[in-house]
Amino acid sequence: MLTREEMEKLKAKLNRESVNVCFNRGTEAPFTGKYWDNHEKGVYSCIVCGTSLFSSDTKFESGTGWPSFFQPISKDIIKEDSDRSFGMVRTEVSCGNCGVHLGHVFDDGPGPTGLRYCLNSAALDFKKA
Repeated sequence: MLTREEMEKLKAKLNRESVNVCFNRGTEAPFTGKYWDNHEKGVYSCIVCGTSLFSSDTKFESGTGWPSFFQPISKDIIKEDSDRSFGMVRTEVSCGNCGVHLGHVFDDGPGPTGLRYCLNSAALDFKKA
């Protein structure tokens, strides 16, 4: 995990929406993020610490308006916690390195995992292959 000082320096470099999503557990509006309709090959990483999280090879069209993936690059780089906000029970997904909020994971995705990691573009950076 990053120190508080390192986190504050990184936070200062982000736009308002990314700060809200990553540090306040916010959610961007559907169909508004820069990666929900991205079809290029590459790797999606944490916008705060740069850790590689998801490959474009696991991205799929979920119809939700958020970038969706059926599995992370490694299970070890994603942290999952129970989220009971807004009267729902969901599983929150955070960066395993720095701990910032990325989105949620649901069990309605495609094979082979059956999972849908529904993420916020504001929490991601993309590097073309």
